[in-house]
Amino acid sequence: MINLFKGQKVNLTKDNPGLSKILVGLGWDVNKYDGGSSFDLDASAFLLGANGKVTADSDFIFYGKLQHDSGSVQHMGDNRTGIGEGDDEQIRVDLAKIPANIDKIAFTVTIYEAEERKQNFGQVSNSFIHIYDESNGKELIRYDLGEDFSVETAVVVGELYRQGAEWKFNAVGSGFKGGLKALCQNYGVNI
Repeated sequence: MINLFKGQKVNLTKDNPGLSKILVGLGWDVNKYDGGSSFDLDASAFLLGANGKVTADSDFIFYGKLQHDSGSVQHMGDNRTGIGEGDDEQIRVDLAKIPANIDKIAFTVTIYEAEERKQNFGQVSNSFIHIYDESNGKELIRYDLGEDFSVETAVVVGELYRQGAEWKFNAVGSGFKGGLKALCQNYGVNI
């Protein structure tokens, strides 16, 4: 298992020949604060073309659309509390089914109704993403985001991207203001 740092890239398929089905797990803890509202963090995936934008609105996978039309990406369901150990939300990816016009999948986490609830990623800790080989349960890579955020309400955690015949992973860890709406605009989803 490889522990990544921000900005690091790793070749997933070269080091794991035959890798096809992976499970992307995302997790987080919420710091104690007096806001009164509970936190609901949501993982999403944006399937992107060569221009870094979705090819259609259906390339956005989230709690409201759990599966891509190709069957290549499947969100395993919305966890509204984040309570408990391990992954809070998971996204299953079948590399063999990803359409040829998709070059990259961005994995993001947003805070639901962050503005209304006056919440941000400065109140979230122990955020991570890790990728498993679904065939044997082996953890391949892990990226712990650290405490780099303050007012952001959305984070691009990492990207799976195609380079030739290989699939690689980039530990991004960049924050966005404006939550899910800002991410959708960034990736070309009509909302």
